[in-house]
Amino acid sequence: MLLFVGLGNPTPDSQNNRHNVGFKIIDSINKKFSLSKQKPKFKGLLTTGNIGNKKVYAIKPLTFMNNSGICIRELIEYFKIDAQDVIVFHDDLDVEFGKIKAKFGGSSAGHNGIASIDKFIGKDYSRVRIGIGKPKGNIEVADYVLQNFDEDESLGIEKISDHIAEEISFLVDKKLDLFSSTVNNK
Repeated sequence: MLLFVGLGNPTPDSQNNRHNVGFKIIDSINKKFSLSKQKPKFKGLLTTGNIGNKKVYAIKPLTFMNNSGICIRELIEYFKIDAQDVIVFHDDLDVEFGKIKAKFGGSSAGHNGIASIDKFIGKDYSRVRIGIGKPKGNIEVADYVLQNFDEDESLGIEKISDHIAEEISFLVDKKLDLFSSTVNNK
């Protein structure tokens, strides 16, 4: 079993925020693999299905970004999913816009959603960091991540989400480097 987690905030006005890119990835995976209809469970919107021969759960926590770990811990305890079988999709300021970096473990690098997950399940899970670039000018980081993508960025994120879903089999097989290079070369 695998658990895909997309980080974001559940309010309607947050839908197109940079911070909500994880939700967009989960939506693309759900669509591509016809996972079940989203149901409110474990303080999140949960879907299930199969990708290849693997049972997959995908969730968008409704606990808000800074409390994402609460939702994830409840779910993995209920289904007895090992933290090593959790893959989290989230925005990253330190990655160039439109690029992705997948890795296992590591620090939160100041990302509050990741810090919350670390607190509740430890650090032994995979992360797919989706680049949103750094703010230009004097805008504060907190304001920047809560801004909406502009039109060009939205189109770029849509393509990246589709590429991630197309190459998800590499993640299912835990081939993180191959996944990153394949998606970034598209």
